[in-house]
Amino acid sequence: MGMGYYSTSDRAVRSAKLGYKTKSVNEIFSQHNINSAMNPHGVRLRESRDSIEHPNTVSIILALDVTGSMGSIPHHLVKEGLPHIMGNIIQSGIKDPQLLFLAVGDHECDESPLQVGQFESSDELLDIWLTRVYLEGGGGGNDGESYLLAWYFAGFHTSLDCFEKRQQKGFLFTVGDEPTLKNLPAKTLKGLMGDGQYQNYSAAELLDKARQFYHVYHLHIKETGAGSSRTTMAGWKQLLGENLIIVERHEEISKIIPRIVAENSGAAAVVEPITATKIIL
Repeated sequence: MGMGYYSTSDRAVRSAKLGYKTKSVNEIFSQHNINSAMNPHGVRLRESRDSIEHPNTVSIILALDVTGSMGSIPHHLVKEGLPHIMGNIIQSGIKDPQLLFLAVGDHECDESPLQVGQFESSDELLDIWLTRVYLEGGGGGNDGESYLLAWYFAGFHTSLDCFEKRQQKGFLFTVGDEPTLKNLPAKTLKGLMGDGQYQNYSAAELLDKARQFYHVYHLHIKETGAGSSRTTMAGWKQLLGENLIIVERHEEISKIIPRIVAENSGAAAVVEPITATKIIL
């Protein structure tokens, strides 16, 4: 869990960003390669822990596709969406949410297919991680992106007090407009994560592992060219069933996530209605 170990310069950057509604994508996302703080190499665990201030944490992972077709979505989240996600979750009845931001790319094509933040309890600290993201804008013509890396990281590299103390699963949301790649080779994991023992995994195996600790959802962005494919939506439906959420407008993401968390945590959701639909095939 993030403990506020940020320099004065980090906070100055955050203060300066208060006017970022007028800034361009390049001005907000200034990384030209992966930020060292978000590099998963050598990371053993990201922890979501209770504290005096937050005694009943609910752990949430948001894993966003940052490949080329999704370039405008992170920009929107920084400018409009993300500042409201934590507030909307709290408003929905979840008093102690902790949210970990991940960025995913394409492990077959990209230099930085996985970027990881920390579990945070405030919009301010979460914003820092989002604006540290390297928008590689890659991907390739290989019929998918690396959403399965989010399942891998959640299943093998997170530790949650909500699950370990209270047997309550966290929530994992992948957001994107492509299918998931089908396989994750051991050699890819070794290069990405560093020294250790690895094996080849299928997407289904990693999804099952993540489901041990998380309610797993995919928010499929329908409005992009890739996202309009019914074949892609059918593939996600086969994998996730009712946990596939079709998002008609990406602006709704900051409302969809709080509603799902509230509805599956016994909280009384009071966030605004959403236009996302569950696909019928």
